[in-house]
Amino acid sequence: MKEFFVDLHIHIGRTASGKPVKITGSRNLTLQAILQYANSQKGLDMIGIIDCHVPEVLLEIEQLVNLGAMEELAEGGLQFQNTTLILGSEIEVYDTNCHGPIHVLTYFPTVEKMKGFSQWMSQHVKNISLSTQRIYVEGRILQQRVHEYGGLFIPAHVFTPFKSLYGKGVQRSLTEVFDAQLIDGIELGLSSDTQMVERIHELHPYPFLTNSDAHSLGKMGREYGKFLMEESSFHELRKALRHEEGRLIRANYGLNPLLGKYYESICFHCGEQVSMEMEVCSACGSTDFIKGVSTRIKELSDEDVTPVNRPPYVHQVPLDFIPGLGPKTMKRLLQVFGTEMNILHHVTKEQLLEVVPEKLVELIHRARLGQLNIVHGGGGKYGKVLGEK
Repeated sequence: MKEFFVDLHIHIGRTASGKPVKITGSRNLTLQAILQYANSQKGLDMIGIIDCHVPEVLLEIEQLVNLGAMEELAEGGLQFQNTTLILGSEIEVYDTNCHGPIHVLTYFPTVEKMKGFSQWMSQHVKNISLSTQRIYVEGRILQQRVHEYGGLFIPAHVFTPFKSLYGKGVQRSLTEVFDAQLIDGIELGLSSDTQMVERIHELHPYPFLTNSDAHSLGKMGREYGKFLMEESSFHELRKALRHEEGRLIRANYGLNPLLGKYYESICFHCGEQVSMEMEVCSACGSTDFIKGVSTRIKELSDEDVTPVNRPPYVHQVPLDFIPGLGPKTMKRLLQVFGTEMNILHHVTKEQLLEVVPEKLVELIHRARLGQLNIVHGGGGKYGKVLGEK
């Protein structure tokens, strides 16, 4: 068994010809740029690109395979140098049972399976060439079709106030919209962690995932998991999610939820942080609030629930969040140590001292352990890293 670093939620901003895929994604966030960056700078062993349903993206993938730059694996997925690509699609569900839109992640083992699913999906969305399109079928029908194509179904960033399962999608239970037996995992999102949600009883059967939801190259790997698997492939990923034959998620690495941009409740009009017990905003008098993730999780938590045993959730600050670590220093670190995963997990403090000043080495060490002082995020604004606690 080996350990693999995995980020399963990465968007494509543009196709190779320049056509938009994720409208809010960076223009340089192309398929080939993602593959190169994940492999050479981030050091991610497995990535999920969740806009692979787009026909032009599928064509790019097939071209890379035909050119020999990437190969399909017998156990599912595609290999690009040291990084495995898992073909995914993010979809918006808003059926007759939803109280608000819900984003879900789906993954498929082969190009042919993804092409088949894309063709079916094109009959139920308005534009198959764009990311995160609303699908006009019931949530349970979508789940069934995903599994018919051999895929995985994972609700995305489930607590964020907008377009998520618990944000507005359901009042109390995921069974209001989905078949509980056809869910393969739960993506927590940037404003929550394992400890925060451990008392939500209906989530006990599912593995928790942390992913970046990257809309730019630099945000790749800001949250990720460490998986124990025999090899980096789709079928090994499935086994790890099911905790089969010794495969498992060994750890999740993510921002302290306080840094998440939806952690605190705020006033919709002026952005002032508020308590949901308040009737009006003390700053502007508005009664329109955006409920933060921390408040929503408390509403959903059950009393007298014994938490299940889960892998640790490490509050790790990405390197580019560290005060004083600019592009030139990052370039110097990468030239010596290869990838960001090496710097975060394998390089010793003594080795770092040979490259950068002691003060910065200490900040990197504290970032690994989540021991940097931070300011809370909320209402669509990320928190900030200030330095040592």
